[in-house]
Amino acid sequence: MDFEFSPTVQDLRQRLLAFMDEYVYPNEVLHKKQVDDGDRWDPPAIVGELKGRAQKAGLWNLFLPKEYGEFSPGLTTLEYAPLAEIMGRVLWASEVFNCSAPDTGNMEVLARYGDAQQQQEWLVPLLNGETRSAFAMTEPAVASSDATNIQTSMVRDGNDYVINGHKWYISGACNRHTKIMIVMGKTDPDSDKRYEQQSMILVPMNTEGVTVVRPMTVYGFDDAPEGHAEVLFENVRVPVTNLLLGEGRGFEIAQGRLGPGRIHHCMRLVGVAQRALESMCERAASRIAFGKPLIKQQSVREDIARSACDIEQARLLTLKAAARMDEGGNKAAKDLIAMIKIVAPSMACTVIDRAIQIHGAGGVSQDFFLAHAYAYARSVRLADGPDQVHMMQLGRNLAAAAAKF
Repeated sequence: MDFEFSPTVQDLRQRLLAFMDEYVYPNEVLHKKQVDDGDRWDPPAIVGELKGRAQKAGLWNLFLPKEYGEFSPGLTTLEYAPLAEIMGRVLWASEVFNCSAPDTGNMEVLARYGDAQQQQEWLVPLLNGETRSAFAMTEPAVASSDATNIQTSMVRDGNDYVINGHKWYISGACNRHTKIMIVMGKTDPDSDKRYEQQSMILVPMNTEGVTVVRPMTVYGFDDAPEGHAEVLFENVRVPVTNLLLGEGRGFEIAQGRLGPGRIHHCMRLVGVAQRALESMCERAASRIAFGKPLIKQQSVREDIARSACDIEQARLLTLKAAARMDEGGNKAAKDLIAMIKIVAPSMACTVIDRAIQIHGAGGVSQDFFLAHAYAYARSVRLADGPDQVHMMQLGRNLAAAAAKF
């Protein structure tokens, strides 16, 4: 399997690395200051400035598959992988290049399943980086790891759907630039086909009856200005033309969305884990304990060595999954996507935890990126399906395949 970078990717990679060195890393402190000192839910000025620079530099919408024509840079999933890894080294960097979740998944949904009117109204502004979006699926009252449990109702009333429900951990819904949500709910709760009860619909944030109750935290981090909101839908009325693809097609859309979304998360996690490893090495070389640098301690060397092995294994598995998606589509790659979704978040948690330990008290402080990175990696073990669901489905598929022999 050939994982060598094409000339196009080599060029993009070098340009992206240079952009990160010149504009992103030097502005990490400023970004935090602008978020803390301003309106936490209004994107900081530095992000808008860097988005303009990235767009002019041609480092824009790199995630969008090549089949989407004029909006796409023409990259395959495999070609995008090393670029997403670089962006993942700083938690907010992906937005600078218009490659951040949940927008990437929502843009792919609109590009793949939206009609011309929906694309013009909602996709084009997202592609241009003028707005943000949210994806509303998880609910507090049910085990949302089984999405058939979702209770949000969508009842047709003439030319409208009336939506009632309660969602939480809706990434992006706190951001004042977020204009649209893709909401999953039930249009036919009594259908005997459990996977055809659900539909997805477009709900503008300013629709009457939509209430952002509060930002939810992840280990105390509110992840401003994006945030993870608790949202109420109380008799929210939207036109039937906002429905995506048709009634009962919600799971179909979800599977089309979550395949690329899962692997994008894994790519970014490899990047943040790699940065944690580099930080671990720098710290171990510079800190003196018991009369010698930490790097002289055998346990520290072992942590560094294990971390390098863990990262490379996850990186290669991610690349293999990306290549399989390009060759056969999401369905052909489903087992590999499940594997990397199981492996990458746990790997990142482990590597970042080792880095925190080597940094001592500083590792859990606000002076380093590690504590926030750990919170992000740990949350991805739940996002887009918890580990246990992926292991259950992967084990079922492997056992079924073995039984045929």
